[in-house]
Amino acid sequence: MTAKKKIGIVGGGMLGLVLAHRLSQRGHEVTVIEASPRPGGLAGPWSVGGVTWDRFYHVILMSDLRLRGLLEELGIADALTWGTTRTGFYTDGRLYSMSDTVEFLRFPPLDLLGKLRLGGTIFYASKVQDWRRLEGITVEDWLRRWSGDATFERMWLPLLRAKLGDNYKLANAAFIWATIARMYAARRSGLKTERFGYVRGGYAHILQALEARLAQSGVRTLCGTPVARVFNGPPARVEFEDGREETFDAVVLTLPALRVPDLCPEMGPGEASRLRAVTYQGIVCASVLLSRPLGGFYVTNITEPDVPFTAVIEMSALVDRAELGGHHLVYLPRYLTHDAEFWSKSDAEVRTLFLAGLRRMYPDLRDEEILAFEVARARDVMALPTLHYSTALMPRCETSLPNLFLMGSAQIADGTLNVNETIGLCDRHLPTLEAALERG
Repeated sequence: MTAKKKIGIVGGGMLGLVLAHRLSQRGHEVTVIEASPRPGGLAGPWSVGGVTWDRFYHVILMSDLRLRGLLEELGIADALTWGTTRTGFYTDGRLYSMSDTVEFLRFPPLDLLGKLRLGGTIFYASKVQDWRRLEGITVEDWLRRWSGDATFERMWLPLLRAKLGDNYKLANAAFIWATIARMYAARRSGLKTERFGYVRGGYAHILQALEARLAQSGVRTLCGTPVARVFNGPPARVEFEDGREETFDAVVLTLPALRVPDLCPEMGPGEASRLRAVTYQGIVCASVLLSRPLGGFYVTNITEPDVPFTAVIEMSALVDRAELGGHHLVYLPRYLTHDAEFWSKSDAEVRTLFLAGLRRMYPDLRDEEILAFEVARARDVMALPTLHYSTALMPRCETSLPNLFLMGSAQIADGTLNVNETIGLCDRHLPTLEAALERG
């Protein structure tokens, strides 16, 4: 059993909170340090037209066993609700349903050979076990090999650009494997019915239960306290922007990898360069509250290059409308590279562009049916898995500074960014962290 340690966790998103929960269960004295006024990070809630729901869209899959286990631990598993959803595509100026095998076979944009190769690619990816061998080939080369050039250009390329922008050229094939594997797991049998879930009250409910558990365990949560510098020590020292400081036996940073070197001036140039070299994708995501439904699909994938957002997520196609004040909640995400010009657009400009795109897809949408429109932004959301990422670039939990540790989404090489994967990341690195604490 590791002796009791005083541990500081910089970052109060779901990863930081779950890590605090795990460490407090093992008897450690834990402090969570969060720059924002409230914990939660990308899983945090906000209000849109008087309706409180998730700031960014989230969904739970039947295969999300770690997340479901956490809900059991917190005593809120009975709030998990399942529903059957449908998937749509917007292509050639039309909406198509592609929610079952028959609709897939009828899908007009692809000929029969293209459909067979697309279906074969998805099926093959769902069966791949050794994802590491996919890291040595780009996602474009792999998809062209299995789906063919025509299907790649018609289907995969618009979807890759929607998610990664021009960075799709840098991504390895494990990225699409992880994406396909997760979504395939949502379906009960092959290309038949998909089952998604949500917790009543949204992630606000989960965060409230988790914060209450942390408080019961004696975990301190310091919100609204941005960190200026972190020093190795010993003891490790955290300096806050307001001039205060605290010391710990160890500090775990759950921040984006490229931000770590600026906080840790003792870090060597080689390690700092490697962390800064991780490429991140960001997101501008609009939450739109409507008085009517749109297409009735949970997700509508978009293959048209001139639509200003990359998908339509109709949350009310899954979530009981009673949770949303009787209204319909839609997310319009746009994934961006770090240097994209779109970051400079104001909320008003985003609203104008996005609503024009929405009316193009749904021409009967009227002004009076749009009840509220809010824009959320997050710059460093997903680390891009580049070629040989797990061996060439992925950050380790242990740094060159013995009392400073890293945990973050940049350490996900064989999955997609979601809360279940975040919990798995925490559980995978916890033994490494505890072993280092024992040595210290």
